[in-house]
Amino acid sequence: MSTDHHSLVAHQFDDAEQQQEAATLGMWAFLITEILFFGGLILAYTIFRNKYPGAFQAGSHELNVALGGANTAILIFSSFTMAMAVHYAQLGKQKLVFWFMVGTLAFGSAFLGVKVYEYNDKIVHHHVPGPNFEYHGEFANEVNPRNVELFFFLYFAMTGVHAVHMIVGAGVLIWLMFKVRAGAFSQAYYAPVEMFGLYWHFVDIVWIFLYPLLYLIGRHT
Repeated sequence: MSTDHHSLVAHQFDDAEQQQEAATLGMWAFLITEILFFGGLILAYTIFRNKYPGAFQAGSHELNVALGGANTAILIFSSFTMAMAVHYAQLGKQKLVFWFMVGTLAFGSAFLGVKVYEYNDKIVHHHVPGPNFEYHGEFANEVNPRNVELFFFLYFAMTGVHAVHMIVGAGVLIWLMFKVRAGAFSQAYYAPVEMFGLYWHFVDIVWIFLYPLLYLIGRHT
């Protein structure tokens, strides 16, 4: 038992506890850089929303609130299943870890499927920024279409980068599922599962900010 436990500790660490602390610190350092990255996008959004409030409201009203809300619920459920996977990894119950990861992957795939549907809708209605962009919505006589296009540029930038993070997360999740099946983790060693859980929760939290920022502008009026 002690020999197996020792084999899980990389040579640069004194013990498993030090290795776990290093992994946690490294993941939080990575997430801080991600916060700075998304923070830059949100800052740009905030500046232009304050500059063109009418145009941003017009663009927002072209988004499907129900689909955005459904995706929010989907990601909340995926965070729950991922948290359960980490919980059972701590208890060494690998079969339950695997199946909760399957649930997380299913929710993540559903989210991406909804997002593909939304993107296709924007293509059909010529809401993709570029030479073919058009806006003929309810505020067409009140706003400059170029400013509405700016909203959609930020919409695709913010949700697109978020979707890339989801795709990367799904890939890592599949890899972890194979590792779980191979018996690579135990009650003594589950750091990769826990670190991925932090990443997944971060991606979910980002969406919880993006949903009201992009979908709910002026919905109270």
